[in-house]
Amino acid sequence: MAVSLDEIDILLLTELQADADRTNVELARIAGLSPAATLNRVRRLKESGVIRIIAARVDPALAGFALSVYVAATMSRHDPRSVRAFENQIRALPQIIRADLVAGEMDYLITIVARDVAELQQVLARLATPGTQRLLTYLRLEEVKAPAPLPLGPR
Repeated sequence: MAVSLDEIDILLLTELQADADRTNVELARIAGLSPAATLNRVRRLKESGVIRIIAARVDPALAGFALSVYVAATMSRHDPRSVRAFENQIRALPQIIRADLVAGEMDYLITIVARDVAELQQVLARLATPGTQRLLTYLRLEEVKAPAPLPLGPR
C-alpha cells in the first residue's frame, strides 16, 4: 500500500533523487523547514520504506567492468526447488547487479557486469542450474537513458 506523501515529502524526495549527498541543512533550506523538522521527515520516509537506501551510482566501465549484459532467463521447471536454486544462484553472484521476475515470454530479466568475456562465461555457467531452459544474452552497447528519478509530482 502506498505511503501518503504531502508536497514537502515530494520536494524532499525529488531533491534527494537528484543529489542524495545533500546535507540536512541544504534540504531544510530548500523545503523551508527547520533542520530538525527536515531530519524527522527524512527519517520517517526511511522508516516507512519510501527511501530504501541512499547510495552512490558508480560508472561500471570506469570501475573496470567492460561488459554489461542483459540476460533473459527462461525456466523449464517452476517447482519451488528449481526456482529457489536459481534465485539463490542469482543472489550469490556479485556480478549480477539486478534481477527481476517478469511476466511474459521469459521468467527473469537479469543485468550482469563483467570485467571480461571469461568472467561473463563463468557467471553464465553458474546460472545454468537444473530447471533453467534458456539463457539469452544481450550485450549492452550504450546507455540511452540513465536510471531516472521517479516522477513524483502531480499526475
